Amino acid sequence: MDDDKTAGRRPGPLSGLRVLDFSRILSGPYCTQILADLGAEVIKIETVGKGDETRSFPPFKGPFSHYFIALNRGKLSIALDLKSEKGAAIARDLAKNCDIVVENFRPGVMDKLGLGYETLSADNPGLVYCSITGFGDDSPLRDKPAFDIVAQALSGIMSVNREAGGTPNRLGIPMGDMAGGIYALFGILAAMVQRQTTGKGQRIDISMLDGLIGMLGYLAQIYFVTGKAPEPVGTKHPSIVPYGAYPTSDGHVIVACLTEQFWCNFAKALDLPDLVSDERFCEYSRRLENRDTLEAIIEERMRRDDTDYWLARLQEYDVPSAPILDVGQALEQAHTRERDLIDTTCHPAAGEIKVLRTPIRLDGHPLDASSPPPLLGEQTTEILSRVLGIDSREIGSLTEDSVVLQQSGQQTPRR
Repeated sequence: MDDDKTAGRRPGPLSGLRVLDFSRILSGPYCTQILADLGAEVIKIETVGKGDETRSFPPFKGPFSHYFIALNRGKLSIALDLKSEKGAAIARDLAKNCDIVVENFRPGVMDKLGLGYETLSADNPGLVYCSITGFGDDSPLRDKPAFDIVAQALSGIMSVNREAGGTPNRLGIPMGDMAGGIYALFGILAAMVQRQTTGKGQRIDISMLDGLIGMLGYLAQIYFVTGKAPEPVGTKHPSIVPYGAYPTSDGHVIVACLTEQFWCNFAKALDLPDLVSDERFCEYSRRLENRDTLEAIIEERMRRDDTDYWLARLQEYDVPSAPILDVGQALEQAHTRERDLIDTTCHPAAGEIKVLRTPIRLDGHPLDASSPPPLLGEQTTEILSRVLGIDSREIGSLTEDSVVLQQSGQQTPRR
């Protein structure tokens, strides 16, 4: 990477690794951004002319889409026409010089471009090649188009993400995409460790739907144990009471009594200590059987006082609790500041840009600041020259033929 982009940075644990990133939109870029934050050099291949589709999603900070900023800091961009013979050849040459390839096209697309695992690994046997798709290579849904909400709907998650009798809702964050990116990261790092022993790479097959089903956890186990799908309970818990959002005189407070001690503490905070010895509520199973009765008692009591009263009272009695913050409040709270979860990076075309850090701490410290997201094709010349040794005359010819694009200066966002 350029010296100005790495000045002052400690080498990350993945320094020395090079990633060729064919991915776009969310699942793949989320994975490769974390690889970049951990020190890998990530070369993002984008389409000449338009680049990653998320570059055009408003709102913008200077020339950058908020969406693109959130998933592409720390990367280098080369704009390349993969459908041209010369463009595909450049991509194959880059793969020879990389440790990891990440792509999230539909199954079969990379093979049609001549960039599938069998082709690239023939020239680079140590290559770790990760494909992220909606459903996986051998799924009956293999060729179905997939986005986050489709994966959420098929995973069972949306069926429980609602109040009883309410309309199913998707999670407020794109967990299907993010689960794909997270499991891809796990698979890549595991394959890299194995490569140290065998010297060989391998192909990793990641499905967004698999990731969400894998995260069902105890909800899946409820079905396996009882033969019945869990019912929606909103913010409440399917097997623990009291747990969830409870109304105050001016809002709501989250309470989570996962242990008997916390239940005893909560009863005292409510000024209702006799609830603990009441045979209807004296243990987990009894509270679950009498959920409606108990929660009516709790709600009637908590509605008498405001949110600030209950937050102080519950803290005094050591009850797991919290206010429900909006996104802005969550980002501005003391925890976010003290844990150094927000970073500021700078790009000549956009000025200062705030971004979220990857929440991994090494030796007690957050990861060092990453470089800003790139303009489309911003590092095309550098990559062709430094990685492949192509001279300026040939780069000029490739640019004239629209095989590659070198972006410089201000970029006007498409709206």
